[in-house]
Amino acid sequence: MTPETILTAAEIAEIQAELAHYPSPSAASIEALKVVQKHRGWVADEPLKAVASLLNMSPEDLDAVATFYNLIFRKPVGRTVIYCCNSVSCWMLEADVVRERLSERLGIGFGETTPDGAYTLLPIVCLGACDHAPVVMVGERLCHDVRPAQIDAVFADDVGPASTASAR
Repeated sequence: MTPETILTAAEIAEIQAELAHYPSPSAASIEALKVVQKHRGWVADEPLKAVASLLNMSPEDLDAVATFYNLIFRKPVGRTVIYCCNSVSCWMLEADVVRERLSERLGIGFGETTPDGAYTLLPIVCLGACDHAPVVMVGERLCHDVRPAQIDAVFADDVGPASTASAR
């Protein structure tokens, strides 16, 4: 099979556009994987192999990139991914209680997806907002200074473009 039989014309065009920004095809590997994920929600084995072919990489090398970079999903996830920061700053400000409340609210544990496919709950090493810990990211929306009693506010604006919002 060729990349053209696995990837859509739109995916190939977007990947080729990304290639123009990099000195070598393999340097665009993360961006190429993000293109596939944007269109499909995650990166299955066959599309990964097709992207590897476009980038002149082995599927194993591209898979190593995909599995190292924690924002590339190699299995299906919910329509909205919720990341709970587990950095030291968040931990010190009781992020574990926030995580427990999120898990309770969603009825799932970490690495799981709600039965309706709406949410996947994942830990993440750091969201880079330590001055506003604890921090949760809902889709592309950063929620900072989150407290357990305010978890419902995290879901209040679960629509629209990325923005920075406080759950306070």
